[in-house]
Amino acid sequence: MDEKDWIILQTIYKEHNITKASEQLYISQPALTYRIKQLEEEFGVNILLRGKKGVEFTAEGEYLVQYAAKMQAELRKTKEHLENLDNQMRGTLRLGVASVFARYELPEILSSFLEKYPDIEIVLKTGWSFEINQMLQKEDAHVGIIRGNYNWQGKKYLLDEEKVCIVSKNKINLDELPSLRRINYKTDRSLKTLIDRWWEKRYDSPPNITMELDRLETCREMVINGLGYAILPSISLKGLHDVHTYEISSDEDFTRKTWLIFRESSLELSIVKAFVEFMEERTLQNKGILV
Repeated sequence: MDEKDWIILQTIYKEHNITKASEQLYISQPALTYRIKQLEEEFGVNILLRGKKGVEFTAEGEYLVQYAAKMQAELRKTKEHLENLDNQMRGTLRLGVASVFARYELPEILSSFLEKYPDIEIVLKTGWSFEINQMLQKEDAHVGIIRGNYNWQGKKYLLDEEKVCIVSKNKINLDELPSLRRINYKTDRSLKTLIDRWWEKRYDSPPNITMELDRLETCREMVINGLGYAILPSISLKGLHDVHTYEISSDEDFTRKTWLIFRESSLELSIVKAFVEFMEERTLQNKGILV
């Protein structure tokens, strides 16, 4: 059993389908099935159970998948450690970044970082902040950038604190919000809770939500075209012109925080330390503390 087998097992486990797994791995279905049979003979156990809806793993197969994941993680750590021994700024930096931050801030950040460290390879995954938090918990990424407050026991650094705003194409009276068309978009629970709590304190009636969208960018475009108002974090207002914005004020902290999170032990890798220091320096420059 080798690294290729670890990948095979994890891919089949993820897809629960031999055909889909073979497509992902660029291996023919017969060749994939044959390799699984070889592994079953090698260990003397059944790994898969085949059914009408795909494949399921036996208890022994589940154990081998867990073993494969551990071995792959250990191999990755070993490679990273060896790359780091000569203290050269090269190797692979694995980042997990909240989608909104990735959309509006990350391209310029990575461009500047790679200009300074051209031999570093970036592997990036984006998603909801809770997904990025889970990635760091599982050590699937060296560094994460999340928005909102999450339970993270490792090191974290505050990158930004931004306002949340009501945005409309036309001038509006905030007292009339319950009767105006509101455009909602899917966001994480922490921001939704913050907005809902503010609304309940200020208004006696629920908002008049006429659009429920899956993406902030779509919501932004609807607002630009005068189809209603939206409540948006100020990070998404870059490049927006000819709209009216109203900062939400509240007796509680009504800001959207962006955090850099990482494990202290990961700073032993020079590329991780370089990225953390780069982000800290950039934050201080944005605050006018460094020039």
